[in-house]
Amino acid sequence: MEKGYFFTGFPGFICNQLIREVWKKNNLQGQVFVLVLPDMVDKAEKERKTILVELGLSDSSFTIIEGDITNPGLLKKPEELVMLMEKVTHVFHLAAIYDLAVPRDVAHKVNVYGTENVNKWVKGLPNIKRYTYFSTAFVVGVREGTLYETELIRPIRFKNYYEETKFEAEVLVDGIKNEVPVTIIRPGIVKGHSHTGETIKFDGPYFIMNFLERLKFLPIIPRLGKGEAFVNLVPIDYIIQATTYLSFFDSAAGKTYHLTDPRPYRASELYEIIMKELLNKQPKGMIPLTLGKWFLSIKPIRKYLGVEKEALDYFSWKGAFDCTQAFNDLKDSGIICPDFKDGIKPMASFYLLQKDNPSYHINIL
Repeated sequence: MEKGYFFTGFPGFICNQLIREVWKKNNLQGQVFVLVLPDMVDKAEKERKTILVELGLSDSSFTIIEGDITNPGLLKKPEELVMLMEKVTHVFHLAAIYDLAVPRDVAHKVNVYGTENVNKWVKGLPNIKRYTYFSTAFVVGVREGTLYETELIRPIRFKNYYEETKFEAEVLVDGIKNEVPVTIIRPGIVKGHSHTGETIKFDGPYFIMNFLERLKFLPIIPRLGKGEAFVNLVPIDYIIQATTYLSFFDSAAGKTYHLTDPRPYRASELYEIIMKELLNKQPKGMIPLTLGKWFLSIKPIRKYLGVEKEALDYFSWKGAFDCTQAFNDLKDSGIICPDFKDGIKPMASFYLLQKDNPSYHINIL
């Protein structure tokens, strides 16, 4: 039977990169179906055509399905269900609200209720071979110490509603592992491609770049806090390659994977590495993190600096992700997480190229 790949989250950057990798790793065989919000169809069609030309595939091999994960049944046209039930063998659920500052009701509707709808839909597919769900390593909330792939423990609290709703959604996906061959992917903080630097939005580690870019006129730039916590950054190419491999790896069914950096840098080290590459400077002095958070609680300041105040929570959180399961199951693939230092030059180059392009910057609320 020909493989049928169904994706949510298109035309998002991670999703469109994953489609390319899935097709390449399956010798350009199989059909792709993407669930797209009605108001995103034009953008999705443009990306669809780009992928088809790039890979030299026929128009019929890639189909846009209008729909919304927050609607029961997902599909705008229910008559498309019969065709999808016959053809879909692999589902990749990436659609989510990823913003750290997202309100709880919005995050719950998309991340939790939306995932519940996708779960129900997947359970009705007679030919399903694998259901790959994109979670996040930060479902651990404020838990610290060594954190394992085999754990799914509700913490005493979460740093934001993004973490909380992704935890609740993962609980739902984990709950159907006995009914469907599920693989759960928990990435660290995703950054641009390790070789090209390409990304589509400047969040996560790019908040540091925004901060430094806005303050580069100062003769002295201090660091934010002591920076003792390890910050787990992973390039998009590692996430895409590892996810694709594990989604077709027989032993990965029923497992959860930390796609995290096994050798992360401390926040202070990242700050120095980025400042050196971006400004050719070293930080001098320190602003206490509590004072930094206070400054960022003032809307005009955080908008000027281009930094979400919620991001500072990750500069003091002291958790360490154990990724033994991912390491063991990827060891025969040759796929490893690149060192952050090795990708800093393309990362900084891409940022400098696009730093004045508003489409790359998220709206700071």
